[in-house]
Amino acid sequence: MAQAHRVDRSDLVRIAGEVMVERGLEPEFPAAVQAQLAAITGCGRDDDPHIRDLTALPWCSIDNDDSLDLDQLTACEALAGGAVKVFVAVADVDALVAKGSAIDTHAWTNTTSVYTSARVFAMLPERLSNDLTSLNADQDRLAIVTEMVVAPDASITQATIYRAKVRNHAKLAYDALSAWIDGGGALPEAARAVPGLDAQLRTQDEVAQRLRVRRHAQGSLELETFQPRAVFDGERVVEIRQQVQNRARQLIEEFMIATNECSARFLAAAGGASLRRVVRSPERWLRIVEVARKYGESLPTSPDAVALAAFLARRHRADPLRFPDLSLVIVKLMGRGEYVVESPGGSPIGHFGLAVRDYTHSTAPNRRFPDLVTLRMVKAVLAGRQPPYSVAELGALAEHCTTQEDAAQKVERRMRKSEAALLLESHVGQQYDGIVTGSSESGQWVRIFTPPAEGRLEPGPRALQVGEQIRVRLVSTDVARGFIDFVAVD
Repeated sequence: MAQAHRVDRSDLVRIAGEVMVERGLEPEFPAAVQAQLAAITGCGRDDDPHIRDLTALPWCSIDNDDSLDLDQLTACEALAGGAVKVFVAVADVDALVAKGSAIDTHAWTNTTSVYTSARVFAMLPERLSNDLTSLNADQDRLAIVTEMVVAPDASITQATIYRAKVRNHAKLAYDALSAWIDGGGALPEAARAVPGLDAQLRTQDEVAQRLRVRRHAQGSLELETFQPRAVFDGERVVEIRQQVQNRARQLIEEFMIATNECSARFLAAAGGASLRRVVRSPERWLRIVEVARKYGESLPTSPDAVALAAFLARRHRADPLRFPDLSLVIVKLMGRGEYVVESPGGSPIGHFGLAVRDYTHSTAPNRRFPDLVTLRMVKAVLAGRQPPYSVAELGALAEHCTTQEDAAQKVERRMRKSEAALLLESHVGQQYDGIVTGSSESGQWVRIFTPPAEGRLEPGPRALQVGEQIRVRLVSTDVARGFIDFVAVD
């Protein structure tokens, strides 16, 4: 009897490609992209005399351990009276990817990189996103720099945007840097090699935490999403790991949110339309009120971000085990983020989840198409040129990017399920501790703790309540379809 084929990483890559096609995404680069790529001989060049030389600033990148598409660098400078000048440099991808080119057309098609543990389906060819347009260590690169003065109360009192040449002096990773910030690890070697970078990083962390406190006081929501990632050893999945929020991730998150706000205001001040990232005030707010009531809490009858943020903070402290599931309920009731076109003089929709009024996506042009669009709009303003996109073009882009982002997220969710099924397929019959996370006409769902994975709960003799902790036995997996089935153990 022939031995059954063992599913491995290459199978996951194939499944991901098939799911992308089903969702209207292109997993591979067409021939025209390869032809354009072959004609690119080096990184972006520009002899514009207005481009500043900031290569001497102590820039560093902070990203995932395995990230090669480095979109942004940070640096800072202490000012009098406790204020701090923060610099954020964003890769000038437009310097090599012209609007309407073959590479740009493919980027427009997918609008985002699709991240699966088995393979990253990059929006741009990796020779660009991981090299020529990436802000790699010890390389001079063109960038758009946002310079912000952050006051002691964490308000941004001044912001300037300009083009510059920058140089990454230290490539750092979230977890190792966060361990040092928290006092549980040594300063990473790449940071030790740059004189004074330790003080730089301490100041950046302090400023980011001040920005964070101010943002949450204004009603920004603290949510915890369930997004485990598979860890591979060669072709085999050896572990599923839930990403943990930490101080280094918070540092980058705060600086990127601030930069996105400044970019939106910059384009508004220039008098033109822009592509905004919004989360609307929840239409299903009264459903959110009902959810809070189940916990014995009372929320106002009209949308109130500050009240919701306070409720979520209390629930996180009271029941961290179930908080990811509450977060998911709130996210679904709030509605998804979307792209819209906004013109000066109109009333901004704002971003309810972040409690900000003016917001765009501008900090990840290697990975997201809307950020590349915003980068081009900013460069046009700086050069005194007409906008590269008409209002009609922006409107079509907003709709298309929202649709494709949703498709990419569905691919990523589906592949997380297939990755977990692959890890668990040799463990059928084993028992796990878990929690009931949902119930619908199609059945009930359970999240097990170790490894972090979700699956369907087969009907049993006893009705189970959402939020109930249970012991389950794994009964079957289907990697191709991302199915994991459990049965409750009495």
